[in-house]
Amino acid sequence: MFYKISVLILSMILMYFSTAVAVERNATRKAAVVYDRPSKFDHSFNQAVFDNGVIKLKVHGVEVKEFEPANSVQIEKGILKLAARGYNPIVGVGYATAPAIARAANLYPQVSFIIIDSVVEAPNVQSILFKEEQGAYLAGKLAALKSHSGIIGFIGGMDIPLIDKFSCGYELGAQSVNSDIKILKNYLGSTLHAWNDPSKGLELAIYQIEQQADVIFSAAGGSGLGVFQAAKDYQINAIGVDSNQNILQPGIILTSMVKRVGRAVFKNVMSFYQGTWQPGVFQYGLESNWVDLAKDKYNQDVYTEEFERIINKEKALIINHELERLSLLNECAISGGQ
Repeated sequence: MFYKISVLILSMILMYFSTAVAVERNATRKAAVVYDRPSKFDHSFNQAVFDNGVIKLKVHGVEVKEFEPANSVQIEKGILKLAARGYNPIVGVGYATAPAIARAANLYPQVSFIIIDSVVEAPNVQSILFKEEQGAYLAGKLAALKSHSGIIGFIGGMDIPLIDKFSCGYELGAQSVNSDIKILKNYLGSTLHAWNDPSKGLELAIYQIEQQADVIFSAAGGSGLGVFQAAKDYQINAIGVDSNQNILQPGIILTSMVKRVGRAVFKNVMSFYQGTWQPGVFQYGLESNWVDLAKDKYNQDVYTEEFERIINKEKALIINHELERLSLLNECAISGGQ
């Protein structure tokens, strides 16, 4: 009897400590996500992180503190405050968080940081980059295949190295179909407001349409909503970016060049809690569909099976390093600051 009671007590003690350890482990799963602009609901870059990263982390039991700064000063203050409060890891969404991440990483070496779309060289920082030029190449090829006027457009948020990768890849892809194709390029501004200005996106799209552009690629975050509205009003095609935006204007949006930034955030935050996280620079491209062109029920009439066959063939050539213009495409990444 004494033996049975002792075993029971021991079992209860072990169960108690196991539960306590599990609770403590869960209690330390406090991550933070800092966006690089005021709104995470931009139907593009930030929302991709929220929909496919933050929500999934919460489902998996991670407490996620989100911060939407109004300006660059708030970005730094927010990141430093989160680090001081014990959030770990801290994710900086977008290149604009880089200076703050660099400073915080130096001041809080015990905290791990993840930054998307920029490189911060520090022993406690993981830098996640995407090969946007690869997806943009496919988008440019599709745009040229779809165009009847021989004139297509590109509207970027800011004229910065990151967006140069989109522009460069888009141009190469289009020229692979038609060497004489004309590509109109415009940018929305020089501040972070450029990513959230649909009115100006509308204005620039109309300007390009008046010059006979019949497909416009928007790499401008939330400002792309204006581009899509102009495309609908004038019955041309547009190409979305980052998130799958096909649903926003069915039949008008030819495709969306998706960057699976949310998937990257989820993957790497979870790897931190699983003990497999590593600092350093990591790049994601067409392989494993980290970058891709979206096709679904909302664009199947304009992104035809024939177009899809051509694009998939080109995609395979890039993945297998067999594309004839691959060296030029790789130069897009270099000119884009990588």
